[in-house]
Amino acid sequence: MSYDNLRAFVRALDKAGELKRIRQEADPILEIAEITDRVSKQTPPGPALLFERPKGYRTPLLINAFGSERRMNLALEVDRIDEVADRIRVFLDVKSPQGLLEKIKMLPMLADLGAFFPRTVKEGPCQEVVRRDSFSVLDFPVLQCWPQDGGRFITLPLVFTRNPETGKRNCGMYRMQVYDERTTGMHWQLHKQGAEHFRRAAQGSERTGNSMEVAVAIGTDPATTFSAILPLPPDLDEMLFAGFLRQKPVEMVPCKTVSLEVPAEAEIVLEGHVRLDELRTEGPFGDHTGYYSLAEPFPVFHISCITHRKDPIYATTIVGAPPMEDYWMGHAIERIFLPLMRLQLPEVVDMHMPAAGIFHNLMLVAMRKSYPGHARKVMSAIWGLGQAMFTKCIVVVDHDVNVHDVNEVAWKALNHIDPERDIQFTMGPIDQLDHSSRLPNFGSKMGIDATRKWPEEGFTRPWPDEIRMDAATKARVDKMWKDLEL
Repeated sequence: MSYDNLRAFVRALDKAGELKRIRQEADPILEIAEITDRVSKQTPPGPALLFERPKGYRTPLLINAFGSERRMNLALEVDRIDEVADRIRVFLDVKSPQGLLEKIKMLPMLADLGAFFPRTVKEGPCQEVVRRDSFSVLDFPVLQCWPQDGGRFITLPLVFTRNPETGKRNCGMYRMQVYDERTTGMHWQLHKQGAEHFRRAAQGSERTGNSMEVAVAIGTDPATTFSAILPLPPDLDEMLFAGFLRQKPVEMVPCKTVSLEVPAEAEIVLEGHVRLDELRTEGPFGDHTGYYSLAEPFPVFHISCITHRKDPIYATTIVGAPPMEDYWMGHAIERIFLPLMRLQLPEVVDMHMPAAGIFHNLMLVAMRKSYPGHARKVMSAIWGLGQAMFTKCIVVVDHDVNVHDVNEVAWKALNHIDPERDIQFTMGPIDQLDHSSRLPNFGSKMGIDATRKWPEEGFTRPWPDEIRMDAATKARVDKMWKDLEL
């Protein structure tokens, strides 16, 4: 049975020996971040941390809950993340039924899909306490993670908005710098759906007014939290996908002061609006690149009401030089979305985004090559796939290369390329957090065709075989090995 809420996940982490309760006081200003950074970089990765006494607060703080492969498996209730990809693959492999019998066979699957849709309820634990007048977002132990940060940041929020034209819901995860008790920044990067809703609302402000409603949930069950960071198509409701991951619907409750719904089992909810004509400097912020993202103007979130459980847990994370908690979340996304990539690019066998590549800087792709220039076609297609458009460097290798072994990829790629012939440059959108591009949000990308070259690609020299011992010799040495005492 899937987790109903964050505290059920905390109990599961505790039972699995994956949670460390910290009873000493630790300051939300820098100290908790430093402790967590050290734990996340241990080998193997250290545990989830529940700070029971953040300095100056009675609200416990949970961090690093997703910070290992095992905890990601626990979060999604699988033995391995590829099980989720396998479930997606089953749905993608369904063909249009050709007869009555095939239609009947599909009914159980369609019923399962219907069971994943979010369900509205009248009340939920997230509204046990409703605070419309006397409240402050700093009643919770919001972190300052790094010395040069512009202030304290809410780092694990589920931000709910609606498309002002279609009414469709979006849930994304955008950091929120705390300016004062009732206002925060809203870091809607240019290419994200929250920013698109903001732009559309501004364009239709004569119809929608001068503000846009926003609701923020903090501390939900792990599948729901994870769904907020997934690069889903714009019209696919993240709460529906969360239901798919949970194998049961997310219960949603109407907010008290805005016409939005939030997960009923959340720990804390912030309700309010952003003004369409107001921007304020946000940042710097120590980001997942391992560098500070620069201060820039972003919309401002005005909080009109806070609701929460009677005894809430404040869920948060920190990012910085990899590997950290976000790497394990990103790795899960990589595995889950491989079937969706292969739906459009069936020649792709596997892909991997190494930790040092911080998601958008490096993608390693193994493909089954069928015609001249095929690797370049794959590069171009990936640059056209949603948020994969931000990928700065793509290295394409043959299908028999293990892209999860970075040493093998480097060995094969560096042996296979003629740099002038096999490196391709192009221009396009760049992640807003990339500090190296010549212009904000626009810069160059590089693709490397590290596949074996064919005569049809202008390579007329013989391509040598890899060095491998013959099977008979290996078998003879296997028999001798024990006696050799090596």
